[in-house]
This record gives sequence, C-alpha cells and structure tokens, in this order.
Amino acid sequence: MKICLHGINLQKEFIPFIELLLKTLTDRNVRIFYTEKFGKSIQKLGLKKTDNISEIGKNQIQEMDFLFSVGGDGTLLDTVTLIGKSEVPILGINTGRLGFLATVAKENIETSLDDLFSNDYTIESRALLEMIASKPVFNGANFALNEFTIHKRDTSSMITVHTYIDGQYLNSYWADGLIVSTPTGSTGYSLSCGGPLITPGARNFAITPVSPHNLNVRPIIVSDESEISFRIEGRSEKFLISLDSRSTAIDASVELVVKKAAFAAKLVKFSKYNYFDTLRQKLNWGFDMRN
Repeated sequence: MKICLHGINLQKEFIPFIELLLKTLTDRNVRIFYTEKFGKSIQKLGLKKTDNISEIGKNQIQEMDFLFSVGGDGTLLDTVTLIGKSEVPILGINTGRLGFLATVAKENIETSLDDLFSNDYTIESRALLEMIASKPVFNGANFALNEFTIHKRDTSSMITVHTYIDGQYLNSYWADGLIVSTPTGSTGYSLSCGGPLITPGARNFAITPVSPHNLNVRPIIVSDESEISFRIEGRSEKFLISLDSRSTAIDASVELVVKKAAFAAKLVKFSKYNYFDTLRQKLNWGFDMRN
C-alpha cells in the first residue's frame, strides 16, 4: 500500500502523534510518501526520516492508495488542490479542534488506522465546483471544495455582481461580494454571511451575498446542474476572485462561469463519524450557558 502525507506548519505539540502515525504505518509495511510542505514541517520539528519514507514526485499522486491530510480543514482544502482530478481518497487527521472535514482526532489515530486496514470505512463523495474564466487564472487549478467568491478590492465602495442562472438573469447584487458555495462549503464563509446549511449529499449550490446593500436580498439555493455566470461592475478596476483559500485579482473584462466539476473529492469516513453530531458540536447546538 502507498500512502502520502500532507501537512502545513505542524506544531511541536503534535510531534508524538506524527511519530505514532509513522510508526503505525511502518509496522503495517506501508510505503510512505510525503509532500514538500510536509517534509519541510517535519524537518523544522527535527523528526528523522526512515528508509520507507520519501518525497513524492510530481506525477505520483495518482498512484497513491490514500492521501493523509494532517492538520485542520484548511490543510484538507489544500490537499484537494494537490489531488485534483485523480480522486485519491483523503483521510483527514485533525491536529487541533474538531473539524468539519478533518474528522479523525489525533487521539484516535491508532484505532482509525486499524479500521482503515480492516476496510471498515466508507468513501464519501463531495461535489466540487469548477470556475471557468475567459483568461487563465489559478494555474489551471480552477476548482474548489468549499466555495467560489467574488469580492471587492482596495476600496470601501461596493461592487455590482450581475448574476445569471443558465443564461437567465437572476439579480444584480450590490454588495461587498458574492459567494457560490457547495454543500460542503455551506458551513464556511457562506454560513458567516447568513447562508443556509446544506447536507453534504444534497445536489445544490448556495448563492450568498456578502454585506448586501439591499437587506431584502437573501441567499438562494440552486441546482448544482446549473451554470452560474457573472458580470462585475465597480469603481475599482480590479476585483478579487477566490477558490477556497486561493485568491487572485482580475478586471471586469474577465468572463466567469461556475458549475459542478466533472470529478469529486473522496473523503474517508469511519462508522463512528456522524455529520449531524459534528454539526451540533461545532455550532454548539443545544448548549446552554446557564449549565
């Protein structure tokens, strides 16, 4: 079995868990690979590399059986970018607080790996959105697991985002920006802007304005079979667009279309994982400060 490890800026307090992870995989005779970012992290931590671990080559990702994301949800989003169309299953090991995506707590590494090697897991397919632009952007990595965002830049003035669904005019949003979110991303930026929660298996996108000028403009749910296109206006010559945590500046001449990608993110889930349990814990539902 081939497994690749990916992590960014890992902290010293996580050293015992990385050592446990490497030992457990070594004991299972796994061939271990690591990304450049993970290699830099363990080098800073002073961890020694064993004979069965080596840096992954540019074209080896698709050969992996699994890719372990070691960090938080942000690291897992970065992992999705690395994997791209190859759809290698991702196991998210959380180094901090409970995550929506990285669901394996560091204390449960051994038991989770036992379940993995016993085939006691499922693969959950998460829809990705694809952004098509009339000019090259994001070096071809034009997809996202959470959201696509249009946002104002370097000015306090609002922008106007003329939005169309399958070519039909929807609305002109006077706002700081606009978010198109997948069900996975509905618990992220969209939620903080008043967007709805969407269960992971739903076939929908949410369009959520960021600080709209008209308070009666509300988020809307559309089918993920739709193509959503935009035309941007504003006092500034440049605007920001982002795919998850990656962003770049464009001008108003760039034509933008968002639709569901032809490939998906594959997340490893164990039997003890429950999306609604995570939702309640993360959002403190039912929590009473008086108690």
